[in-house]
Amino acid sequence: MTIRTADFGEDFTWGVASAAWQVEGAWNTDGKRPSVWDEATLRGRVRGGLVALEGSDAFYRLDEDLDLLQAMGVTANRFSVSWPRVYGDGRGPWIDKGGEYYDRLVDGCLSRGIEPWLTVHHWDLPQALWLEGGWTRRGIVEDFAAFAEQLALRFGDRVKNWMVFNEPLSVMGHIAGGIFEDRLGPRPLKALQSMHHMNLACAEAGRRMRAALPEGHKIGTTNVFTLCAPFDATGRLKKAQRTLEALTVDAFLDPAGGLGYPFEESVFLRPLKRYVQDGDLEACAFDYDFMGVQYYGPTPMKSVPLVGGLPVPSLRGAEANVKSTTSIPVEPKGLTEILRRYQHHPACKRFVITESGFGGFDRKDRDGRVRDDLRVWYARTHLEALRDAMDEGIPVDGFFQWSYADNIEWIFGREGRYGVIFVDYDDDFRRIPKDSYRWFQQLLTTGEVD
Repeated sequence: MTIRTADFGEDFTWGVASAAWQVEGAWNTDGKRPSVWDEATLRGRVRGGLVALEGSDAFYRLDEDLDLLQAMGVTANRFSVSWPRVYGDGRGPWIDKGGEYYDRLVDGCLSRGIEPWLTVHHWDLPQALWLEGGWTRRGIVEDFAAFAEQLALRFGDRVKNWMVFNEPLSVMGHIAGGIFEDRLGPRPLKALQSMHHMNLACAEAGRRMRAALPEGHKIGTTNVFTLCAPFDATGRLKKAQRTLEALTVDAFLDPAGGLGYPFEESVFLRPLKRYVQDGDLEACAFDYDFMGVQYYGPTPMKSVPLVGGLPVPSLRGAEANVKSTTSIPVEPKGLTEILRRYQHHPACKRFVITESGFGGFDRKDRDGRVRDDLRVWYARTHLEALRDAMDEGIPVDGFFQWSYADNIEWIFGREGRYGVIFVDYDDDFRRIPKDSYRWFQQLLTTGEVD
């Protein structure tokens, strides 16, 4: 089938996405302070060891990377600002050298006709704030809101589209697994407490940013949008799925939409009640201009008596025929289904697909070419699924491919390559456009691709 940009509308945004810690490197340069992921790397929690601190060397290759994005034909570049690079140990003062890097990034995008989309926080919490309790400390709501306000004041003259927080569910998972602790192990209550504070922080940051930004600027956020497979379950299995989905999706969307927490739908959420204070449910609500959809695939699960659904690492059936390097099963139709389910949610005025992509064990051929047919197939099928949703009238205004270049895939290190540009770590981080880059380039520069 042919994919045409015209099928998505003239005002549709075509972009790529990345996160500061995953690509920048320069982890202690120009006054930058340590983040929780820097510390996790030093403790051996990231595969590959200290090389993870080098990222993709993007800090030193800013112009080269932006030139590649311009040649690719994208209209937007989604990036995040490293909290400890510009705001030290979490509460300032502002670090001028760190801020200058993002000035060059924003201005470099604009000079190439690329719209900068800024994510306030993509997981690199300052280590100093973690030592004070991290997201379990209620005071972090004020810390985060003050940081977000600073970014809005400093970049709001040039950046019109903002995302408050990237995937709070994932941060909750890191905390639940004890990744940043001295010892790994389950910490479910810390995770629930952190989730509530993240919901409060996102809303308060949104209010501060809206007051600081010029009129007409857009504020959204991103959340994991997943659903349990199979999608057509009935009876006990459907009820078990609902228990898990209420924890993974609704526990973030419902508070933002003024609906409170879905306590009655998920037994996993009920211990959270001990952390909710008077006025908190009202304070969690914020009128986002758009909701960022992070969809990679469905969640395999099993039904557990008296508990509900639990995620499992594997799934039998068609959905498991293809998996990414991070074990996410691929099911393009799930994107259409998840948009249908949440199109009328009060937190979802309109959608932007802020992350979609496929992780592979990409390698160079002898001729230096990187053939990533699975990533091309993934992109094509998910764009077809998105087009189906838009044909049904579901409001979706943009699509961001994750990621523009190979990067550090968190605990997986360099093993999971998600980029459309190959980073040759053995040859001074040399950039090599993959076949998927050429596929997107044809789509975005000619208007269609087979």
